Parts: sequence; C-alpha cells; structure tokens
Amino acid sequence: MSERFPDFERFADEVARLRGRMRVLFAETRAMSGLPEMELMVLTAVVNAATPPTVAQIGRSLGHPRQVMQRAANRLAEMDLVTFADNPDHKRASLLVATEAGRALKAADHARAQAVTRAVMARIDAATFADAAARMHAIRTEIEAHLREREG
Repeated sequence: MSERFPDFERFADEVARLRGRMRVLFAETRAMSGLPEMELMVLTAVVNAATPPTVAQIGRSLGHPRQVMQRAANRLAEMDLVTFADNPDHKRASLLVATEAGRALKAADHARAQAVTRAVMARIDAATFADAAARMHAIRTEIEAHLREREG
C-alpha cells in the first residue's frame, strides 16, 4: 500500500484551485492589455525586476521552459514592448529591458488590476494575505532547495 500525504495533497490541490481562481479574477484586466497571458507574464517579470533579467531567469522563476519564455520575449520585442540588451556576464544570454511603451502598457494593466484588488481586499484582511504569502514563500523556498539538491 502506498504512503499518503493528505496535508501535502490538500495543499497542492488548494494551490492549483487558487491559481485557477486568480486567473479568472484577473482575466478581464489581462484581456484588456491585448497581450496573451504568457506575454503579459514576461512583460510583468521584466517591468518588476530589480535588474534586467534574462529569458532563462524568467523561465526558472516562473517555472516555464526557456523556449516558451523566449517566444514570448521575441513577440514582445517585435511589438517594441521590450528590447534585448547586451549582458556583460554572458555573451549569448541577452538581458530584457522594458521600453517606454512596455512600461506604459504594464502601468495601465496594473491600474486596472488595482480595482479588482481593492474589491478582494474589501472582503479579506490584508494580514491574511501577508501571512499566506510568507508561508507560501517558505514552502516555495524549501521546494526550490529540494529541486536544486535533486539536480545536483
């Protein structure tokens, strides 16, 4: 008989359900951006990054294959929403930098999302989100450590 981990299974189910609900919650604002979900995800990662990221860094961070992220980044570059910049640390892995148009599109998307966020925050206390985010961060950090050990 196989071992069961009901708490882990319940958590994984809740994460999957929450991700689905978050997609539905912001579907209208995402659609208004005019970008497919993956492209908006890459643009968001570029705009929100403390320093210009590479496509591979975005892929690892979001759990998507580099090739998928590269297609989205290429499309964003075709639309003049991001540019590729030389990376002093790596000859082949360019850095992604948001253009003024990319930052403006993301700012408009963020403003629309704020209305949705305010409506949800009227129902759920901010401390609940803070606690959940901290706990999920701790779980993600340990899962990432496990994955690094498994790969090494």
